[in-house]
Amino acid sequence: MESLAASFSASTTTILNSSSKLHHHPPRRFRVLSLSLPIFHKFKTCPKFSSKSPNHLNLLIVRSSSSSSITAKPSSEFQKKGGRDRKEEDNKLRALRELFTKPGVNVDAYIIPSQDAHQSEFIAECYMRRAYISRFTGSAGTAVVTKDKAALWTDGRYFLQAEKQLNSSWVLMRAGNLGVPTPSEWLNTVLAPGCRIGIDPFLFSSDAAKEFKEDISKGNHELVLLYDFNLVDEIWKESRPTPPKEPIRLHGPKYAGVDVSSKLLSLRSELRHAGASAIVISMLDEIAWLLNLRGNDVPHSPVMYAYLVVEIDGAKLFVDDTKVTPEVMEHLTNAGIELRAYESILSEIESLAAKGANLWLDTSSVNAAIVNAYESACYKYPWNSATKSRRKKTANLDSNGQSGGPCAVYRSSPVSLRKAVKNDAELEGMRNCHLRDAAALAQFWAWLEDEIQRDVILTEVEVADKLLEFRSHQDGFLDTSFDTISGVGANGAIIHYKPEPDSCSIVDGKELFLLDSGGQYIDGTTDITRTVHFGEPSARERECFTRVLQGHIALDQAVFPENTPGFVLDAFARSSLWKVGLDYRHGTGHGVGAALNVHEGPHSISFRFGNMTPLLRGMIVSNEPGYYEDHQFGIRIENLLYVKEVDTPNRFGGIGYLGFEKLTFAPIQTKLVDLSLLSVAEVEWLNSYHSQVWEKVSPLLDGSARQWLWNNTRPLTKL
Repeated sequence: MESLAASFSASTTTILNSSSKLHHHPPRRFRVLSLSLPIFHKFKTCPKFSSKSPNHLNLLIVRSSSSSSITAKPSSEFQKKGGRDRKEEDNKLRALRELFTKPGVNVDAYIIPSQDAHQSEFIAECYMRRAYISRFTGSAGTAVVTKDKAALWTDGRYFLQAEKQLNSSWVLMRAGNLGVPTPSEWLNTVLAPGCRIGIDPFLFSSDAAKEFKEDISKGNHELVLLYDFNLVDEIWKESRPTPPKEPIRLHGPKYAGVDVSSKLLSLRSELRHAGASAIVISMLDEIAWLLNLRGNDVPHSPVMYAYLVVEIDGAKLFVDDTKVTPEVMEHLTNAGIELRAYESILSEIESLAAKGANLWLDTSSVNAAIVNAYESACYKYPWNSATKSRRKKTANLDSNGQSGGPCAVYRSSPVSLRKAVKNDAELEGMRNCHLRDAAALAQFWAWLEDEIQRDVILTEVEVADKLLEFRSHQDGFLDTSFDTISGVGANGAIIHYKPEPDSCSIVDGKELFLLDSGGQYIDGTTDITRTVHFGEPSARERECFTRVLQGHIALDQAVFPENTPGFVLDAFARSSLWKVGLDYRHGTGHGVGAALNVHEGPHSISFRFGNMTPLLRGMIVSNEPGYYEDHQFGIRIENLLYVKEVDTPNRFGGIGYLGFEKLTFAPIQTKLVDLSLLSVAEVEWLNSYHSQVWEKVSPLLDGSARQWLWNNTRPLTKL
């Protein structure tokens, strides 16, 4: 569940107007923005990268070797015999291409990202445009369609899945592999100079569209921002799912720990310090956290579709008001928050510019439509002559928080980092829900082992469904935190595998079984992976499992100086694998929300060293090294940890040191451990961990589940 944090990026070029409406969806009531806006560099202190998901930037731009030839093979060449390999052109692609020549469109290519307008990793079904057009359902990927070609980029987690799901109309681009071009490089190669490439500016962060515009300009191409309708929606038509309408609920102070007024007071202090008079927040989990609200608009993520504008003296929530219950309305009113229609966000942004507001914009997450609306509006006003020439990251405000003219403040969202550092109530909720989750897992594993021993035929889907049943009996359970990855044998090598009823495999005692799952509870969020074998594992499987375990232990025991970014720790988890020439294609750790998104930034533990966000006390991060042999098996061991202070005998440089405390308590199958590879200290770690598992979880169990836990937490002895 790790994503390449990359993206296209944003600025303005040509903006087209159309009277087309979205089917089953409200029209976009947005005015056309002016042309020829300048692009300004943003000032970043905490770039947003996520390890297991990037969750902010799922578009894939991977640099290819300049000396390598650009090559790619159609997905049909990788599909197994008998797989879906239609030679005729995909009907959806044909319909999409017919729109390229529509009056007011006139493009030669169209880009279809994975995101919604909020750069979400998990999105509502009605926004799954890339999945609709390509049939590839992975959470990260970008589709690019020209008049005669179609290509899809995804990262190493999804290569095998994409091979299975794409038909022969598509070329699979394995992002990150040597010689694989970026989308812009590919377009510059396959298109004649001077072509027009269209995007929906609501689906691209401002940074993403800007970078993409700059890259395609090398081929003398023009970026076209299509504001008034999405081309995929136009062919989706009546079959497109309707937008979610689930009610919003309160996330009470028992779990939130800090009230909304205090959070807004702190945010406004940061606005003043930065020289901003307002901020627009578009990340859904940031809005939910800041307002102590939770929703049900997005599968697996307790968030609601909304924008939030916070000013020095007020705030406005842009949301479908049919989701706002009387209780939530009272909560918002008490916090001084007004309601506005979701689709009126652009007009509000223009109004802020009109009254001279200095708007804080996180251009790595706020979409290009919003950023361009503000920048365009700033150039409409006569007082702006000085502003046009200076464009500072801060501005001088008068006593009312206004300046002589609007000026953007380009910085990372201050909410992102505050949300990532959990308070005591949030940590307590996470501890509690993880223990209930552990009890459900013990009941599940006891049941599954018994079924396998009795030769009961169970599919991967049935196993995942049974786990959901056990979790649903726990207090405060709401939903899974992502689609359960239930993969036996070769399917376990598909890093983000999702079993389907008509194609999944049987879980038996002959192959490794990988189970990556999690729960959303009222007080917290869980994410755990265990790999087991119900029969006799091979020596190869035991060696690989043990080396993954050694990496897991090394990271768990890491002690590091304050202000250390996560990428510094990534090698701890890979070292044992590297010693024998093995590795894995995903990051080692991602942030996790407290009763929020299972993947959150801005921190991560990853081999991608661009993320300089330090690990801070109170942050939660996953520890999940793995190893995968394509078409053979997959191994991953995952616990969640939180960052804590460590009392070291020395404090070099006068700074403190940090380490990790475990949140996840579930046995690690000792049958798969090759004791000859483990040191005495590593055996002691495993025995100590299992002792904690028994102590913390056994009081919540009885009967066969308690016996299973006892059997699987017995100490090992290294001879």
